[in-house]
Amino acid sequence: MARGEGRITVVLIGGGRMGSLIASTMAEQGGFEIVGTYDVGNADDLDMEAPAADLAVDFSNKSALSHVLAYVSRTGAALVSGTTGFDEAELARLRALGHRSAVVHSANYSIGVAVLRRLTAEAASALSGFDVEIVETHHNQKADAPSGTANLLLAAVDPDGSDPVAYGREGMVGARPEREIGMHSLRGGTVAGTHEVHFFGPDEEVCLTHRATSRQIFVNGAVACARKIVGKEPGFYTFDQLMFEN
Repeated sequence: MARGEGRITVVLIGGGRMGSLIASTMAEQGGFEIVGTYDVGNADDLDMEAPAADLAVDFSNKSALSHVLAYVSRTGAALVSGTTGFDEAELARLRALGHRSAVVHSANYSIGVAVLRRLTAEAASALSGFDVEIVETHHNQKADAPSGTANLLLAAVDPDGSDPVAYGREGMVGARPEREIGMHSLRGGTVAGTHEVHFFGPDEEVCLTHRATSRQIFVNGAVACARKIVGKEPGFYTFDQLMFEN
């Protein structure tokens, strides 16, 4: 951490609510120095002009991905990415960055959601004959649907992606096909985030639920990851690896 003389120097990418909360939380906790803040409007400055830092924290928009990758490649900074909406090709580019820097990407940095994902995988294995429906609810300004967290839960239910997914239903859809997974996105108000995984069996239902009452839970997890990833060997890390295995 020579760049910050004992403090972790940070380039923050994303000037929205999450970025502002991360900045204030880093200031409150101490040990960080934010040396630059960038957003979609000036993300191209990351390519050549942004100062080198120990860490880049990205909670911006997927449109800034090429600039984030350019910055990390140029400076060797570690990367904490919480941007959602990436397709498989874009995620592959992030994973490849792990060959030269320590990188973590998660759609949700809540420890409670990490536990929910583990419980969902266990329930899906134990209740293999049950019908599964995933319901996510977010504020009316959220741009992507389903949420990145809902997709994490879908992967926990169906790790190999072999089951059909119904993204909402309309009209005369007929009987529910075997192994179909329902995915439903609700939007309204200022809801920080609610995720439910329903398992429907003969004469019984199991429902796993996580409710976020503020974005601070995601911020706390991201800042904890920021402390843990600086100094790690290059690699593409998961949130679970950093929080539960090290």
